[in-house]
Amino acid sequence: LGKNIVRVKTPKNPKHLPVVLTKGEVKQLIAAAGSRRDRLMLILLYSSGLRLSEAINLKFEDLEPASRIGWVRGGKGSKDRLFIVSNEFLRELDKLSAKRERAGYIFLGNKGEKINPRTVQEIVKRTARKAGIKKDIHPHTLRHCFATHLLESGVGIRQIQELLGHSNLQTTQ
Repeated sequence: LGKNIVRVKTPKNPKHLPVVLTKGEVKQLIAAAGSRRDRLMLILLYSSGLRLSEAINLKFEDLEPASRIGWVRGGKGSKDRLFIVSNEFLRELDKLSAKRERAGYIFLGNKGEKINPRTVQEIVKRTARKAGIKKDIHPHTLRHCFATHLLESGVGIRQIQELLGHSNLQTTQ
């Protein structure tokens, strides 16, 4: 319209540090899980730093338990990457999958199909309330906890970048 709107400066959105649980709060959260499936999901999200979409798309075939690694197939940016599988996750997976075939998606909904992301969000919210955690947490909060706790333990930022699957170091920082 000839009003030179392109030159108008817009205010920047303030950037806030993400909410991070203490290691004790993470333990409380996992201990408060209502079912084996829910407990397994929380353990995976925290111990691997996976995104919610990566966790719900995880299949038994993507895991190499003997090597304690797993594969994210077609993650963000359609990239494949490795992730570390914790011993606790493998123990809980054995308990959960003892009753069913080890094929297809690991996390199933009530009708036997892949679990819905909204269901996982509700699991995290409900379990946090049950654990007495007052912070506003989401599945992605556990990814932040994973990265922060690694950094606090002395792991280098470049290694954390690799584990999170970030192509830009600033995203990790």
